[in-house]
Amino acid sequence: MGALLTALAGLALAGKEKTFWLPKQSSTAAAAIDWVWGFIFWISAVFFFIIVGLTILFAIQYRARKGYATAKKHSSHNTVLELTWTIIPTILLIPIFWYGFKAYLDLTVPPANSYEIGVTAQRWAWMFTYPNGYVDENLHVPVDRPVKLVMQSEDVIHSFFVPNFRVKRDVVPGRYNITWFEATEVGDHVIFCTEYCGTGHSDMMSKVVVHPSGEFETWLEDASNFLDKLSPAEGGEMLYSMRGCKQCHTIDGSVRIGPSFKGIWGAQHALTTGEQVTVDGNYVRQSIMDPASQVVAGYDAVMPTYKGRLKDQEITAIIAYIKSLQ
Repeated sequence: MGALLTALAGLALAGKEKTFWLPKQSSTAAAAIDWVWGFIFWISAVFFFIIVGLTILFAIQYRARKGYATAKKHSSHNTVLELTWTIIPTILLIPIFWYGFKAYLDLTVPPANSYEIGVTAQRWAWMFTYPNGYVDENLHVPVDRPVKLVMQSEDVIHSFFVPNFRVKRDVVPGRYNITWFEATEVGDHVIFCTEYCGTGHSDMMSKVVVHPSGEFETWLEDASNFLDKLSPAEGGEMLYSMRGCKQCHTIDGSVRIGPSFKGIWGAQHALTTGEQVTVDGNYVRQSIMDPASQVVAGYDAVMPTYKGRLKDQEITAIIAYIKSLQ
């Protein structure tokens, strides 16, 4: 039985290289997930051809023909046949459950020495928060080290999926979901959102950047100090991209969920309360820290607060970038 299971699963897989069916295996969990997938696939394929083949055979063999009497209706059963089609599927379900449940538990319980990174999903971007407080739009991790993701959503249900790692986990508002992986291959790996979350769902993509051993810490230290190396406007432009601003606010005058940043500095805006406000530093800061307090007329109050998530230096940089868009 063990040899049969191994042979069936092996037909669908080709080691760590991508196959016709599946992408490349780039995490420690991928092999176990692929084994279960391959086993289920080939069992399904075998039964499909048996059932379809017999259906075609019976349709030809017992088709209506001249000179043959119509069979009389009768009810009977075959105990051996009924036991066979009950026992065999039950035997096949046992390894499917066992290996599937084991792989699920392995993905659910991260190792104690995992490196923890926060994941925030919002329409339509991913944000990754590192232990030192740095936030990036891409997920950077070290190779050959378990990484624990603590995930939350700012608005609706999203789903974090890295095909190469065989990692998929829903990100639900109002709670934390946890998953983990250990990358085995240096390079970039695409991240998808696989739960429909609105008009920008298909654009909600990011990537996992796996760093060689010893280089991740250097990257994190350098990336965390990017504002010190750029002008305020240049730093603000990076933050506009990294912190999810571009998902709702354009810089070309077109309208999305929120008003465009182009040419708004110094302009008068009407609020939903009927008041008029001038777009200046105080207005921008208030809109970032407490967006529901100053909602522009014609827009919904859907922007999450960034209180405690953006430093004063970062807010100043964003203000400088908005000024530069005049």
